[in-house]
Amino acid sequence: MQLQLQLKKEAIFIASLIILWYSSNIGVLLLNKLLLSNYGFGFPIFLTMCHMSACALFSYISIVFLKVVPLQRIRSRSQFTKIATLSLVFCGSVVGGNISLRYLPVSFNQAVGATTPFFTALFAYLMTFKREAWITYGCLVPVVGGVVIASGGEPSFHLYGFIMCTSATAARAFKSVLQGILLSSEGEKLNSMNLLLYMSPIAVVALIPAILIMEPTVLDAVMSLGMESKFMWLLLVINSAMAYSANLSNFLVTKHTSALTLQVLGNAKGAVAVVISILLFRNPVTFMGIGGYSITVLGVAAYGETKRRSK
Repeated sequence: MQLQLQLKKEAIFIASLIILWYSSNIGVLLLNKLLLSNYGFGFPIFLTMCHMSACALFSYISIVFLKVVPLQRIRSRSQFTKIATLSLVFCGSVVGGNISLRYLPVSFNQAVGATTPFFTALFAYLMTFKREAWITYGCLVPVVGGVVIASGGEPSFHLYGFIMCTSATAARAFKSVLQGILLSSEGEKLNSMNLLLYMSPIAVVALIPAILIMEPTVLDAVMSLGMESKFMWLLLVINSAMAYSANLSNFLVTKHTSALTLQVLGNAKGAVAVVISILLFRNPVTFMGIGGYSITVLGVAAYGETKRRSK
């Protein structure tokens, strides 16, 4: 009886984590779109800095005070340099993704983002000469082909937005491969929460000059929008908190389930985000666009399965 109660509590806890993971990931994506495209807040670099600031603050509280995970200290200047490099790549991927949301609907943004495995396999081969089985590479054909089809059927296609979204996706994959190379030794490995703790402040420092040069009117615009709408500041705070929550829940779901579970949930998350965004923002879609995205998702699922079986 006690064992059944324990299992039930564990199941409820894991289900709660998955709900938090879904709501945080989809919520931050939709709020980004709402702020950047529909709310008139056209400052993606400043928005990224808000996200990074929240991640730095909440990471410090979670690790130092709440002891969610043990604090891992930086042991050398070399390790710090590697973390700083990862931070800049990570920062670039987030900025690119936010910029793309100004011009592209969430549905198409997610379709392009689903090609991450293609870029990961490409960078892994170019940087580490790591080869996969031919069937694994074959699964990447529909991943890319689906996006090509979706691009042709996308009524709201925007070339600059597409370039930024593709660049952000490539940067995300590049960071993943680079992390495996730079922090490969046992003495330098960090879990994702400690890595976020150190990367976030570096990203904030890097973003400040970029904001001063590329978004010099942001403070006046933010104050003006804040005075026009009382919900502006609330949305910005919730959005920034969700950015951290997405990273935290990602770590916790992986810790209490498995990387495979997270991969399956990730494939489904993209589809859920697409449906919700279409219902919320009412952006036009075509059968060709839906078909292309479906092909990409199926390709990603097949790629993940072949990777799992090849291990």
